[in-house]
Amino acid sequence: MAEQTTASPEAANIDSSSSTSEVAQRARHRIARRLLPFLFALYVIAFLDRMNIGAAALQMPRDLGFSDRVVGMGAGIFFLGYFLLEIPGALIVERWSARRWIARIMISWGMVTVLMAFIHTAQQFYLVRFFVGAAEAGFLPGVIVYLTHWFRYEDRGKAVAFFYAANPLSYVIGSPIAGLLLGLSWLGLRGWRWLFILEGVPAIVLGVITIFYLTDWPAQARWLPADERSWIVEQLQREKQTKNRRHSFSVWGALRNRDVILLTLCYFCAMTGSYGIAFWLPTILKRLSGLSDLKVTLLAALPYIAAFITQQVNGWHSDRTGERRWHAAIPVFLCALALSLAVVNSSRPAISIGLFVLVGASFYGFQPCFWALPTLFLSESAAAASIGLINSVGNLGGFVGPMVMGYLVGRTHSFAAGLWYLVGSLVTSGLLMLAVGAGRRPASGVAASVA
Repeated sequence: MAEQTTASPEAANIDSSSSTSEVAQRARHRIARRLLPFLFALYVIAFLDRMNIGAAALQMPRDLGFSDRVVGMGAGIFFLGYFLLEIPGALIVERWSARRWIARIMISWGMVTVLMAFIHTAQQFYLVRFFVGAAEAGFLPGVIVYLTHWFRYEDRGKAVAFFYAANPLSYVIGSPIAGLLLGLSWLGLRGWRWLFILEGVPAIVLGVITIFYLTDWPAQARWLPADERSWIVEQLQREKQTKNRRHSFSVWGALRNRDVILLTLCYFCAMTGSYGIAFWLPTILKRLSGLSDLKVTLLAALPYIAAFITQQVNGWHSDRTGERRWHAAIPVFLCALALSLAVVNSSRPAISIGLFVLVGASFYGFQPCFWALPTLFLSESAAAASIGLINSVGNLGGFVGPMVMGYLVGRTHSFAAGLWYLVGSLVTSGLLMLAVGAGRRPASGVAASVA
């Protein structure tokens, strides 16, 4: 009997640990199945509406008499409107309601996207693009903040990677759709106008669904069993307390933090390279290959198919190792290398196109690991404001990249100078990434964790 009494507490502890592990696994899987596919769909629509201008540029300039400089300016001016409302939008998600704010964003940007179908002048083009950016502001940082309400830091790299898979896959999905829509001519409207109409409507529909489908906080989730709900609430509360013991940042203090500033500059340079490539890629491939619009849009999807694979693998490996800094820096360095080789081999179309596939594959491994970093050492409003700052200033690179490319193409009648500029931006981004947390290990929690 004595032996049974001694063994009983140990058995109870094993049973309790096993039960907790089972609840944890069920909760993580249920939350991921409920939220990630829907957020993925929202981001696909967001990127279709943001980047359909690249496909429209195959027809729109000829119809409206726009130069490369006008098209590049219009593509980039989206990010000025985006910049102005990004930080307030992220704070609203944290302090008010994520589902309501995300729904508002989608409905309004869908409506403005439809208006793009009815522009006729450069001034109208600039104005509507500005309002599309203003309408979408707060979506990405809002979702990143929202994911911190539901996923522990240990699971956040994979969660962000799944969500961010919508980024490259939106090109895979959107490119052939755009190619087909460009071939339409209904009711006296050219294909590029139908492109904006038919890709704007889904944002409005999904925006309405968002209000009823998403839940702001785990404690409010009736679709979670009580034991799973208690587990995730407890885990996230413990993570928050750990951060607050290590670092206690006000919103203003977080915005002035050295690592937040470095992350902001890093993201700016990365987005300069990324959007400069993404917007002009269909036009570059058209001039390299001489293929039809449909074949060019299909060809433009190849880099993003490769990107999806590297994105998921890098996010998974970063979560497994707990390392973020090098997992974010190496992809942008590889992207710069592949892009420079594509410029050097521009006289050999097949090799150059293959290298552009590597450009896409390399770059998209960067984002899941990058966005896991701010929430490592910041929480609540400080994290929301910092993510808003990083994304708003960083996405000004989406203004600078296409605009500078358009300017240099107009001046030199070649893409080479603009692409070399993007190479420099990507290399700078990788160097800034490596500077995050450097020189302050192990005393600083962030430095110790990102290394």
